[in-house]
Amino acid sequence: MLVYQAVALLEERVPHGKTPYGERFRVPIIGGSFEGPDLRGHILPGGADWQLLRADGYLELIADYYMETDDKVLIKVNNRGLVQTVPGSDGNRYAMTTPHFEAPIGKYGWLNQLIFAGTVVPGDSKVPAVHLAIFKLV
Repeated sequence: MLVYQAVALLEERVPHGKTPYGERFRVPIIGGSFEGPDLRGHILPGGADWQLLRADGYLELIADYYMETDDKVLIKVNNRGLVQTVPGSDGNRYAMTTPHFEAPIGKYGWLNQLIFAGTVVPGDSKVPAVHLAIFKLV
């Protein structure tokens, strides 16, 4: 079941160098919006998507940021993901995430009690962005 769709606005990727685990990057999150049947609001600036490009070509993502609902409730998001370049394609990528929420007890407390998965696709605007669709699994 769809929980929400979001557009996260980003800055350009900042390289952090090669490590024994792969090449590290940081992508600052500068804002955005989200909307679903039971919640809507905006993504706060100040978060980041920490990335690791592994030797096998997969890109690990750990995005850490806050969302603010339209009724001013702050929800912490830690969204872990994996991006794979589709073999035989012209650079097409497939990305899945598993967001974990920390919401205050109350109206959005149900976010603390369920398991979610999501998809991520690049934005189509001149400003760097990604589109997310988050679904409730359990």
